[in-house]
Amino acid sequence: MSLSLVGSFLRKQICVKLPVPTASFTDKTIIVTGSNVGLGLEASRWLVKLGAARVILACRNVEKGRLAAEDIRSTTGCKPGTLEVWHLDMSSYASVQEFADKVIAELPRLDVLVANAGVAPTKFRITEDNEETITTNVVSLALLALLLHPKLQQTAVQHKTQTYITATGSDLYLWANFKERSAPTGQLFATLAEKTKKTDMLDRYNVSKVLLLLFMRQLAALAPLTSSNVIVNVTAPGFCESELTRDYNPAVNYAMKILQRTTEAGSRTIVYGACAGPESHGQYVPECQVVPAAGLVKGAAGAELQARVWSELRAKLEAVRPGVTGLGYL
Repeated sequence: MSLSLVGSFLRKQICVKLPVPTASFTDKTIIVTGSNVGLGLEASRWLVKLGAARVILACRNVEKGRLAAEDIRSTTGCKPGTLEVWHLDMSSYASVQEFADKVIAELPRLDVLVANAGVAPTKFRITEDNEETITTNVVSLALLALLLHPKLQQTAVQHKTQTYITATGSDLYLWANFKERSAPTGQLFATLAEKTKKTDMLDRYNVSKVLLLLFMRQLAALAPLTSSNVIVNVTAPGFCESELTRDYNPAVNYAMKILQRTTEAGSRTIVYGACAGPESHGQYVPECQVVPAAGLVKGAAGAELQARVWSELRAKLEAVRPGVTGLGYL
């Protein structure tokens, strides 16, 4: 842990004030994953306040999603049909595909996908063919983004508008040790799926955010803005109050509250990602501004790691849904 990273973290948490969102989302249809609590809930509230016509709360727990919808309705006074709750379990490839198929079949348009759902377990668990963090935060997110990208592009063309995929990242990607990257060629994801004495679950969330950023940069490269009309970016809300650390020791959680931003404040960065300019395409956008990627994703080494991750991830995704990485509408 470098002193420069600690200093940067403290400066951002204490000194940076995030701008209040003012953009209009009038007539927009927006999906927010992981929206029944925390950042997703507060981002959804902002999107409704800013005029979104239809916001889909995509949640694993539908009942909690309905409670979240009622909470948003009570604080915004939005029309009854503005909010909908759809089931989505990001730990299940089948659920992701069912959700995406429903979106394509039932939504006349899709303007924004806010890929916010994420987990940070402290215990090693397998879901699908990966450790849970990697399945939820990386592979399923990539699957959902690729499945819905054509719908977003279609909306952009038909309605002459700008559409978005914005994913919730984290500055913790800069803190990742990512020792698993020393795995042999073609064995990166397999190594992450192995539980050994060297497995560091405290680093796993950080690693997932490295992989997320690399995937989103790859997606932006595969679908240039000039041809796709879909802006792809990664935001970072900073260290906020949320349920992400619910598996942590209560005493640790209590101590961390001293430096946490409010969930509402952090959610402003997510809303910004959903309306940022073309300069944000393929970029890391923490605290409502584009920042050059650093750490393990920068330079020639970062490009090499990106190519390696994409080669394995592409094969994994094609095994789940043949043709998904071809971005059909392009």
